[in-house]
Amino acid sequence: MQDGKMAGGVSRRRFIAAAGAATALSACGNGVGSTGSYTIDSRVDATRDYLFMRYPDTQTLAEKAQGILWMPLITKAGLGVGGAYGRGALRVDNVTVDYYSATQASFGFQIGAQQYAHALFFMTPEALREFRAGAGWSAGGDIEYAVRDQGGNLSARTMTALDPVIALIFGQQGLIIGASLEGTKYTRIIP
Repeated sequence: MQDGKMAGGVSRRRFIAAAGAATALSACGNGVGSTGSYTIDSRVDATRDYLFMRYPDTQTLAEKAQGILWMPLITKAGLGVGGAYGRGALRVDNVTVDYYSATQASFGFQIGAQQYAHALFFMTPEALREFRAGAGWSAGGDIEYAVRDQGGNLSARTMTALDPVIALIFGQQGLIIGASLEGTKYTRIIP
């Protein structure tokens, strides 16, 4: 090397500047510097607070959970063919560890749109590990759906369930009875 030149005649300064620019550009594509994570975390906090205030028994369920995937706003619409989309955060010990999107497609007679929130409570370490290990996870028939009793509290069955994943679907009108997340695909994202 002569006069700060590397092999091929490129100066060290130019090489460092080019490497820095490439790193900065790649960071832009990975959500670095984006406010997306702040927006999702703020929505998750508001959704969690709403759920705990409106349905106090959910705090007990949250304390038993190994982790909770909070999806604060899912928008679902259909006209013959339907779909749903939303973004949320996986929290372990109330600390965000990953961000996820949820997508769902459906076919058949359907007209309309709705918005709702949901939370997946991972009750066993194995269920949480399986969810986080894959490139994508699809909700199937193995999810236990929480239901309300006559007083609006979570049923005793929900609170004593040994199921690995318990889902709560809720919104402005309370928990949606009979709603299903089956077929919803969750994918890790960088907001």
